Amino acid sequence: MISNPLSGAAYFIKGLSLIQRTGVKRFVIIPLVINILIFTLMFWLLGGYVSDWLDSMTSSLPDWLAWLSYLIWLLFAFSAGIILFFGFSIVANLVGAPFNGFLAGAVEKSLTGKDPVDDSGRSLMQEVSYAMSGELRKILYFLMWGVPLLIMSFIPAINLVAPFLWALFSAWMMAIEYGDYPLGNHGMNFVDIRNKLGEKKILSLGFGGAVMIGTMIPLFNFLVMPVAVAGATAMRVEQFPLGESQGTK
Repeated sequence: MISNPLSGAAYFIKGLSLIQRTGVKRFVIIPLVINILIFTLMFWLLGGYVSDWLDSMTSSLPDWLAWLSYLIWLLFAFSAGIILFFGFSIVANLVGAPFNGFLAGAVEKSLTGKDPVDDSGRSLMQEVSYAMSGELRKILYFLMWGVPLLIMSFIPAINLVAPFLWALFSAWMMAIEYGDYPLGNHGMNFVDIRNKLGEKKILSLGFGGAVMIGTMIPLFNFLVMPVAVAGATAMRVEQFPLGESQGTK
């Protein structure tokens, strides 16, 4: 397949059908249910706190200013949506990380008939600990590049190109985030994964860009994580063939 942005995006779409395969679905349902519960809890706690605050603040308003309470609630809904969007993405990846390695392995076996070659022998708890440390490495990598980009956003003239750089960087982060699981199952470490995806950066950016757009679609964003893991696994199998294990993750 030609390595271009559209072929990269096509792998994300392909993930929709892959997560429905026998032997794969069970690795999708558990983290999906957990993430929905977390999202609901976050919204309920935030909504309850703000509701009490608004009631105490608007109770002293005269009747002719009662309309302000509706405006404040509208602003709250908008702000809460932004906070929950970013907060949910971070929490969903942290919660799903231990399951995503197994999901990528199940998808790869479905595609190739073989399990990933890496056999770490780690228990479930060790896998959870290892997955969490991997997510923290990604967060540190994001901060390393994200902070300079944030500073650029406030510099006159330079800030004109900042949105485009943010879009490219976000797409690259999505490619790393989800490419980590199928490549990590073959024993590749974080630096190796970045280098491997960099071999076909345009393809990887196309995939990451499609994932990024998917996260912006209400309700569908609940499915983005398993779909992206499955799509990244198909991309790994077809575009980044591997031989023996590449080392220790």
